[in-house]
Amino acid sequence: MRVTLFGASGLLGQELVHELSGNASSRSGPSGDDDQLTALSSQDADLRDHARIRDVIRDSRPDWILLSAAYTDVDGCESNRDLALAVNYEGAVNVAEAARESGSRLMFLSTDYVFNGSKRSPYEISDARNPTSVYGESKARAEERLLKTLPEVCIARTSWLFGHAGKCFPATILKLASTRPEISVVNDQRGSPTFTRDLASALVELCRASARGVVHVTNSGDCTWYEFATEILRESGLPAKVKPVTTAEFPRPARRPAYSVLSPDSLHAYNIRMPVWQDALRRYLDGPLAALPVVR
Repeated sequence: MRVTLFGASGLLGQELVHELSGNASSRSGPSGDDDQLTALSSQDADLRDHARIRDVIRDSRPDWILLSAAYTDVDGCESNRDLALAVNYEGAVNVAEAARESGSRLMFLSTDYVFNGSKRSPYEISDARNPTSVYGESKARAEERLLKTLPEVCIARTSWLFGHAGKCFPATILKLASTRPEISVVNDQRGSPTFTRDLASALVELCRASARGVVHVTNSGDCTWYEFATEILRESGLPAKVKPVTTAEFPRPARRPAYSVLSPDSLHAYNIRMPVWQDALRRYLDGPLAALPVVR
């Protein structure tokens, strides 16, 4: 299986490089050929440069394109709407059009932020998109356009990512807990923390299963940010306390969904099951992945 990855230097991208590089040395595709990975950072290929994207895909001739590159600064998107749409929407369209020209399959990484958070039961893939932030809008618009451009596209929605390859919530909590006796964390936003190592593995499995359409891919279970922080400190043994607060007490430029738990039914349809988030957190806290390659 030949794979071209956009966003190889990101939090998820570096785990995908590790997952696919490991597969390349130990697994063979259906044809018997070893997997081949072309890993590209934003410096290698700007999604806004249609000609560059087309050339990269033409030269690498991938079976699958994994598009994890994005402008993910949720609050920054609010004040940089044009940039958010140029990268997350127009850039995704550039990749999709190049994929169509080359006959490649495309997996697009999307987000729980395409929903407004008004439900109180897990979101199904059939639920209507209704984003409340510029970031969510840029991803929702991309989803809609990609499904028209490439009917066989696989849109993998995920949420609350954490991992060893960059900044994430557990790392922030551990840093704060090392210098403060008490940390305030919002307790009225609920979602599913997702370990990038588990996510990368599931995404590769979906490619091998020739997945198409929308699939929700998160670790099992759900919690609030306060509950997540409490578990981080409990597992790490740090003595700091966590104080539950409301979102209204910590206003941010972008509105976050109050509830964004994603139903796993679409993932289970491919016989793929993700570990519970507490187990994923314990493995994260065991230490960084020594073999994780750094892509710059």
